[in-house]
Amino acid sequence: MYNIAKARLEKGIVTEEINLIGEELRSEIQKKFSRSLYIREVDTGSCGACESEIISATNPLYDIQRFGVDFVASPRHADALLVAGPVSLNMSVALKKTYDAMPSPKFVITAGDCALDGGPFKGSYYIEGGVGKIIPVDFHVPGCPPSPADLMKHILLAVKNIQIK
Repeated sequence: MYNIAKARLEKGIVTEEINLIGEELRSEIQKKFSRSLYIREVDTGSCGACESEIISATNPLYDIQRFGVDFVASPRHADALLVAGPVSLNMSVALKKTYDAMPSPKFVITAGDCALDGGPFKGSYYIEGGVGKIIPVDFHVPGCPPSPADLMKHILLAVKNIQIK
């Protein structure tokens, strides 16, 4: 069993693609921000799957932080807002306040299909709808849930396309 586990770890679970995406991400972040990209993540009422994938992006297999992406607790320190889940009635005001507390320039990335339009919760009495009904959305990461690799690809796309003044 040890030899099987060792061979699996030596071969690697994460493909070389992750390292290529990550290095390009690091390069783009350095060009645009000349430091790390700080992201504030907000769950607005999801099932938890998107958050699990976002957390997985920080584990040792993907380690998005080595490429210059850091998650922060305060929106006042954030460059970007990453939102997961449909917007519940209880979270709509908190989401708006979080967005308003962010310094400019700022951009919003939604993760998962629920954040786009409410997903399977759409039309429910406790769901406002997608994030775009509450705050402006700049980029979307599709999937239910999106994988850590997809998150990295779309964060790279967002950083490449965002206009910093």
